[in-house]
Order: sequence, then structure tokens, then C-alpha cells
Amino acid sequence: MEHLNLGLIGNCSISALVDPRARIVWSCMPRFDGDPVFCALLRKNTREHQGVFAIDLQNLARAEQRYLRNTAILVTTMYDDHGGIVEVTDFAPRFRYLGRMYYPMTLVRRIRRLAGRPMITVRLAPAFDYGAGKPTLTFGSHHIRYIAPELVLRLTTDLSITAILEQSPFLVDQDITLILGPDESVPDSVGELGLRWFGETRGYWQEWVRFLGIPFEWQQAVIRAAITLKLSAFDDTGAIVAAMTTSLPEAPDSGRNWDYRYCWLRDSYFAVCALNRLGATRSMERYLHYIINIAANADGGRLQPVYRISGRPDMNETVVPALDGFRGMGPVRTGNAAYRQSQNDVYGSVVLAATHTFFDHRLDRPGDEALFTRLEALGEMARRVFEQPDAGIWELRNEVRIHTFSSVMCWVACDRLARIARHLRLDDRAAYWRGHAEAMHAVICNRAWDKNQNTFVESFGGRELDASLLLLYELGFLAADDPRFASTVNAVERNLKKGDFIFRYTQKDDFGRPETAFIICTFWYIDALAALGRREEARALFETLLAIRNPLGLLSEDVHPATRGLWGNFPQTYSMVGLINSAIRLSQSWEEAT
Repeated sequence: MEHLNLGLIGNCSISALVDPRARIVWSCMPRFDGDPVFCALLRKNTREHQGVFAIDLQNLARAEQRYLRNTAILVTTMYDDHGGIVEVTDFAPRFRYLGRMYYPMTLVRRIRRLAGRPMITVRLAPAFDYGAGKPTLTFGSHHIRYIAPELVLRLTTDLSITAILEQSPFLVDQDITLILGPDESVPDSVGELGLRWFGETRGYWQEWVRFLGIPFEWQQAVIRAAITLKLSAFDDTGAIVAAMTTSLPEAPDSGRNWDYRYCWLRDSYFAVCALNRLGATRSMERYLHYIINIAANADGGRLQPVYRISGRPDMNETVVPALDGFRGMGPVRTGNAAYRQSQNDVYGSVVLAATHTFFDHRLDRPGDEALFTRLEALGEMARRVFEQPDAGIWELRNEVRIHTFSSVMCWVACDRLARIARHLRLDDRAAYWRGHAEAMHAVICNRAWDKNQNTFVESFGGRELDASLLLLYELGFLAADDPRFASTVNAVERNLKKGDFIFRYTQKDDFGRPETAFIICTFWYIDALAALGRREEARALFETLLAIRNPLGLLSEDVHPATRGLWGNFPQTYSMVGLINSAIRLSQSWEEAT
């Protein structure tokens, strides 16, 4: 089955992916971009190697998975062929404690017998150094320590330590709690502690969801997407990662295997819009603080397209030899060479996201003249590079050209600076930036418009199209009733739509022709259709995208247009954000529906 049939748990500090048989197959510690202590997702055989935390039911007949309503708590129910039923509840603790948010580097697994006489085996085999190393073990009466050079994990449990060490099958005749976290003793009864953390964590998520602003239609889909977006935010710095994984291929055996456990600045506008529309202002403000802090530290105003979640700029890309890849489809990479690329859209991305701070009165730290002055340095960079070639939004590795989207985003930087200056009553600066924006707009309309095809094209003087052209209205570059927008959407539809899905582009790149559609592009298309008044088409296509989600409501980066299988890194924040933004646009209002 091509679907990435995995569930995500986490607490905005760490996360884990759990497969349908209650095996934790991916988890990085001590944070999202750390060493994957559980890395079986990128191995062919999870039984013969380190990197898995499995609860294996003997004679497994079938299994079911679900999230507890409005939470990030995952429940896997497994049935054997003799009437035995066992339930595994997985979560990472997150709740308010002693006046602050408590989110330790800890995974909790609770096992309950529901019927019959189920026999299980617990296999806890963390790895280190990207699957190359096996930790040494020490243990006591109720704990096991897994010792690696950079990290020590401690399992505390009320289960037999011998059963875990020897991976011996045993009968589940009482509730079991397993707490895996830092090398700290657990002073309380592990069962009572696990139960208390479960209740507190469930309460936290349900309360968080209670205050979301959601549309009338597609509520469960939006809530699941919102929780997933929240789980992708690293609380300590505010960064939001593109995905939790590295090297899940965009298409079978394509070599398009990249590390997405970092924060791309271009994602910021879409994520901020989603958080704003949801009313998740605290997460939005933390993310904006992360972005503005990066801008404040930019050397001479120059920005990278991507940063670590700490804000550090370095992420050298290397191939990991110890892991053979998802279903053996390597290579497995850590780091991302895109950080070295010139991607000129980043200046507009940061200014566009930061614009919220000047106009949203809910935020604790509103934008002021000092912040505007810092953003002006990015505007000057945008003004200088808007007609220069770059790698573009799709991060081409061996080719540069003057990409229309990058130029439009440079225009966005100047346009929004003009609006901010007017808001701050800085009339001379407003006139300065408005003048540059108008001049850039004229150049783009001249050099990126193809009269023969009656459409904007993806690069100055080029003939190809790409899906970023669907954003010309979203970004304010064209009005919805501008005939050039409608004709561009029609051209994208003719050239990039394969089946129900929009491809990023269809021409050959460094790896040949793309085989899968980047899911966010179809959401952009849906939003463009809605802007053009084609709402019924947009709604029907939105339902099609909802249908490709995995059984737990999650989306990856890409979809295969023929098989509708999910490919690429998972879960993809961009895709979940697209779902939120499109649902809010398309839904009936509460007044209309009720």
C-alpha cells in the first residue's frame, strides 16, 4: 500500500510516528532535527535492526487506529485470532504545570487488555548516529538506561525488565505503562504518573481545540490539520518545521529524497495565515518572533531560504550510509544543501509574514518603527535582486534563471513596506517603497507575460509554466477580475493538471520529469478557482483532496496521480496548512448553515 499510514504524536518538543501495528518507527531526539533514535521507517526490515519501539501482538489478525477526539493522543487497538484484544495508547506529555508549559523529551505508552488472553512482546531498540550505533545498556529493578555518546534515555516501567531485555512474550493481565525519556528517576508510581499525564495532556489538547476558529464545514479535517500544524511548531524557538522526516522519496526510486526537518522562510506566509485564521495567535506570534529574529541577525540583509529550528544557518547535506531508505529507496540524507542557494523570494516572504505584527491588535508585541527599519534592509535586498537569476521556489540544483515567483515576492516586499509605512504615517518612506513596487510591477508584467500563450510564465522570457503562478491573486499582484489572472489559471490547468492534481511543473529537472504532484499546488489551484467564482469546482476538488488523506487524516508532501498514494516527507506542514486555508475559504458560514 502506498499510503504513509502513520500517526503523529508529539508535544512541540519531540514527536514520533506510529505505524498501524503500534510500532514507533520514527522519532528524533532531543528535538525534531535531532538524531532519529527510532529510524525503522528508513529501514527495510524492522525486526533485524535497531531503531524501533514495537509492541507485537502474537497471532495478530487486524488492528485499528484512532485519535482521541480533539487531541494528539493516538490509540491502536489490536486483535489476535483467538479473541484477544489489546489497546495501546501513545502520547507525549504536554500541559501547564507550575505556571508554565511542561513538554518533556518523553514518550508514554499505556497498554491495556480489553478481551481474551493477548500475548505481546515489547521490543525497545533505540539507535544512534543515524542508525549506525547501538547504545549500551544498564538497568535496575524498574528501569533500563540506553546510553549513547550524545544522549542517554531511560525507560521506566511497571513491566518486567527481563521481559523487555530478553524480548520475551508475556500475557497481558494488567495495565502496563512505559515511560521513555531523559535519564531522570521517576519518583512516583509509574502507572499513576502515566495516568495523570494522560489526563492532563488530553485536557490540554481539548482546551486548545476549544478556542480555535474553525469553519462550519469539514470541522474534523481542519481540527486534525490544526493539531498537526501545532505539533510541527518547536515551542522553544517558535520555528515550524516543513515535515517531521527526512528522505521519504517524492516518488518511487526517484532519488528525490530530502531532509525537511527545518524551517523554510517561504512557508511562513501560508503558516501565519492559517494560524491567524484559526485564531491560534500564541503559536503565530512565536513563529513571527522566530522569523523576525532571523531577519534581525541577517548579515547585510541577506537571507537563506531555510534555517535550523534553533535559527542557526548551517545544515551541511550528507548521505547517511547506515540507513537504506524507505522500502530500500535511498539515499537517506541529513542536512539540506538548499541553505546555500540564492532564492530571492525569501525577502518578500519575511516582510509578508512580519506585516501581521503591524496590523493585528491581538499580538503582545506589535510592530513599530524600529522593526520597520529592520525590514527596510530586506526591502533593499529585494529591490536589488528582483531581476537576478536564482534557484527559485522549487530549489533547482543545477540551473538558475529569473523566476517570476521570486520577482513577484520581491515586489511583495516593497508593496507591503509601503503599506506598513502608510500605517505608521511615514509618508516619505511610503512614497519611496510605493514607487519601487510600481516600477517592479511594470517590469514583471512586461518580462514574465507571454502574449502568444496569453499567460504569465515561470521565468522572464521563458515559455514554461509552474504552479506558483496560481498565487498571483493571493499575493495581491493581480486582482481576481484581472483577465490575465483567469487566463494564467486556465493555462496552468491545461499544462500542469494531471488527473485531479496540479504538478509543480512538468519539464525535466535534475532528476528527470516529476512523477508525483506536490499537494499544496492543488490547494493553490482550489483557492484560485474560488477567487474566480468557480466555487463548485473548487469544493469538489477539495473533497477529492480530503479523500487522499491517510486513515488518520494526515497528508504528506506528494500524491501519485494514478494510484493516489501518498509520497514524500510526512506529515507535510505545507499540505496541512493548505487544507486549513482552503477549508476556511470554501466553507459555508455558520449563519448560512445553521
